[in-house]
Amino acid sequence: MAKSSKASSAAAKKLSPEALIRSFESSQQKDDLPEIYVGDTVRVGVRISEGNKERVQPYEGVVISKRHGGLNQTITVRRIFQGIGVERVFMLHSPQVASIKVERRGKVRRAKLFYLRERVGKATRVKQRFDR
Repeated sequence: MAKSSKASSAAAKKLSPEALIRSFESSQQKDDLPEIYVGDTVRVGVRISEGNKERVQPYEGVVISKRHGGLNQTITVRRIFQGIGVERVFMLHSPQVASIKVERRGKVRRAKLFYLRERVGKATRVKQRFDR
């Protein structure tokens, strides 16, 4: 009888591969992320380490796409810097992302805003949404 109780407790401690992955992902996910939608203007605080110093650099722009879900969720943020469009892809649950703040909500009717890449100047603006 002692052997069967040991075997059952060992089986209870041993997780299936799917359960093990799920438990690891849930421990790595951030809980304090705001609701981010495509079209929103966000400010992402990115951790940058220079030598032995670490600082947080803000990156502000329009979210033009969201991909994946869970631990691998990413957003693509586009901004215009010195007349040139710059896009960065951020993994939301990455330790390199210190903070995310939604500056304003955008009113769009598309899931991906890749058409903004061809637009120049004031045509790249997104209307503001007030109901969210």
